[in-house]
Amino acid sequence: MLIRYKKAFEKIAMGLLSFMPNEKDLKKLQQTMKQYETEEDRQLFLWKEEEDIIGLIGVLVVNEYEVEIHHISVNPSHRHQGIGKSMVKALRDIYPDKELIPNENTAAFIEKCEICHGSE
Repeated sequence: MLIRYKKAFEKIAMGLLSFMPNEKDLKKLQQTMKQYETEEDRQLFLWKEEEDIIGLIGVLVVNEYEVEIHHISVNPSHRHQGIGKSMVKALRDIYPDKELIPNENTAAFIEKCEICHGSE
């Protein structure tokens, strides 16, 4: 289940974000978290299964037509189970009237799964 990020989940969110190649540096990671917490056009969502948060997806609402996926990360012990794909599908439900587009950091995953435009 996709849930909105709350400050109480900051440490787990930072841990999941740190798996992104461009978020290895602590200062960069803290800056990214601050952007999600303070900028209205950025949204961070967490994937929760039972009581565990095992995934994260972060977006930038570009305009009234597009939402850009900036971050997508799954706990390594839960990878290859379709969680990333499920997060994108759930995101499509949250933004039904917007096109989901990847950025340079998420393009390879999104294209591999062919899930932004609804072709599954």
